[in-house]
Amino acid sequence: MAPISGRPMAVPAPRPARLPSWSAPADDGKSGGVCENPPTPAWALVAVGVLSTAALAAVCWVAGHLHADPPLQLAARFLHLMALVVGLGSVLAVDWFALLWMLGRRRLADVLRTACVLQVPIWLGLAGLVVTGLFLRPDLASPLTRLKLGLVLAITLNGLYAHWLGQRLDRYTDARVPRPLRIQSGLAAAVSQLGWWGASLIGFLNGHS
Repeated sequence: MAPISGRPMAVPAPRPARLPSWSAPADDGKSGGVCENPPTPAWALVAVGVLSTAALAAVCWVAGHLHADPPLQLAARFLHLMALVVGLGSVLAVDWFALLWMLGRRRLADVLRTACVLQVPIWLGLAGLVVTGLFLRPDLASPLTRLKLGLVLAITLNGLYAHWLGQRLDRYTDARVPRPLRIQSGLAAAVSQLGWWGASLIGFLNGHS
């Protein structure tokens, strides 16, 4: 039997649990580079904007020739509402963090991390609204419907602009953000809120989500 030495036994410290890479953005303490994704070239954002405009025009043409039966319309209306909840809820979260940053209550890095995490549900929600809207028999001759389509296009282009703007802001996570960038950020957030809420209000007035 081994003698008791009287010294306390060393208990190994528990190893911290490692989170999966998708659960939260990396925070390595380095300046800049909050988002792990590589920067998107400006020409690619412009190309996406042009393709998005063409896709919305194609959706309008298809909607004018598509006649969905009532069960399909009911399912599309439910999915339309779900897409609105996902998209608008994610936009509200990002813009709320942006407002807190402008008021000095949050760091810029917090805003950029939130935007990086929620950009996927934002775009999925917007795409879901457009696709499900095909089956809701929109009245393309109505001025309100045309206004809603214009707001959807504005939301899309503004989202691409906000993505480009976020890449520029990423350079100033540990430095003072120039005033023009702060003004552009505020304008992008305002356009985002006006577009989403305006399109949602018109949808409810027209009997859609």
